[in-house]
Amino acid sequence: MELIRGLHNLRPGAQGCVLSIGNYDGVHKGHQALLQVLMEAARRSGLPATVMVFEPTPREFFTPDEAPLRVLTLRDKLEALASLGVSRVIVARFDAALAACTPRAFAEDVIVKACAARVVVVGDDFRFGAKRAGNFELLQKLGGELGFSAEQVPTLLLDGLRCSSTALRAALANGRLDEARALLGRRYVISGVVRRGLALARELDMPTANLPLLRLPPLPFGVYAVRCTVPGTAVANWAGVAALGVRPTIGTTPCLLEAHLFARPEPLYGRRLTVEFHQFLRFEKKFDTLESLKTQMHLDAMAAKTFFANANRSAVPTIRDQSLLYRG
Repeated sequence: MELIRGLHNLRPGAQGCVLSIGNYDGVHKGHQALLQVLMEAARRSGLPATVMVFEPTPREFFTPDEAPLRVLTLRDKLEALASLGVSRVIVARFDAALAACTPRAFAEDVIVKACAARVVVVGDDFRFGAKRAGNFELLQKLGGELGFSAEQVPTLLLDGLRCSSTALRAALANGRLDEARALLGRRYVISGVVRRGLALARELDMPTANLPLLRLPPLPFGVYAVRCTVPGTAVANWAGVAALGVRPTIGTTPCLLEAHLFARPEPLYGRRLTVEFHQFLRFEKKFDTLESLKTQMHLDAMAAKTFFANANRSAVPTIRDQSLLYRG
């Protein structure tokens, strides 16, 4: 997959493309349905299937303190898009100039001049241009004038629930990992580079692979049964238990994901590790002593081992209407 950072890096006079525009946060089943339409249109036209995403997202630009937590990091999003067969991703910088574009200016300058799009595929909630003034009907009208066609993909419903990034964030924020899995079509993951930590977990007989997180994920701080892999290797995944949070017992504040693997055959420092979340076990809490923390950590490991021993991993989860466990 080709990655283009910034509209200014698009080559003038490009052959054209079939384009979709959006945040694609989560790359969930609704996004996947849209991408199927995108790639089919790309096959018919012989042009590359292209996705444009924004950094920062528009909501992060306009209201950074109120913007929703991201489901995926940019890297995990790009890897998910690549795995689904997208040919090219444009990461466009969302700034004041782009925010001020009228719908017509956005269509002329971004869709036509920069991207040379021949077909634009969007979801039924797509809006574009300053103050979100442009809708699908206007996109079609502008396409007729400027030389591109527009296709709209309806919202995907799963068990009556709209498959959206908002629904996915709600499932994750409440620890409903099976529901998140149903919306994603895969288990939720966080990946990052393993860094050296305080080695405190090793002293507590629970050595961990530490992944510092620059952005808070939409999960409750707590402990999870997980499986971990090193991307790009043939190594089988390792079961383990992971703690997500700020380690209140020892008073550190940066958000950290610490994964204790039940079998770890090689050193992981400096390696990229993908942590796959299978079960929420408990919320993060502060312990009075390190000894009580150690006791709980071993109980958590036992709970995770019991979960994996009993889990029917071939079962297909369904959407369930559950009361909220947690509000993030």
